[in-house]
Amino acid sequence: MAATFQLEVATPERLVLRQPVSEAQIPAANGYLGVLPEHSPLLGELGIGELSYTTDGTTKAMSVAGGFVEVLPGHVRVLADRAENADEIDVERAEKALARAEGRLYQTAVPVDFARALNAMRRAQARLAAARRSAE
Repeated sequence: MAATFQLEVATPERLVLRQPVSEAQIPAANGYLGVLPEHSPLLGELGIGELSYTTDGTTKAMSVAGGFVEVLPGHVRVLADRAENADEIDVERAEKALARAEGRLYQTAVPVDFARALNAMRRAQARLAAARRSAE
């Protein structure tokens, strides 16, 4: 049994990560997907959330939003619309974005695109969760 698999995370702009890992937790559209070496092949829709992975006994995190995840023998490819490593996240900016999104959700005087505001809130929460995990 293989002890690791190659995890690759890419956006349309750049390759964010290519590294051998021993496990990964990936936010899919309908919940988190846990991946270990020799996982069965699958193709799924990527959700919004914190992607975490373990390499050399250390767990690291990043924020991802939208796209697809492909699990193949020995290789997991995440093609994300957006992805940021935890150390790239501006926590103050993410906290402000979360406050704005929450404010929009609770507005009643002005028509609000609820789905857009909810997605903005989820992205900000994922960014903050990844940044906080990195600070631990």
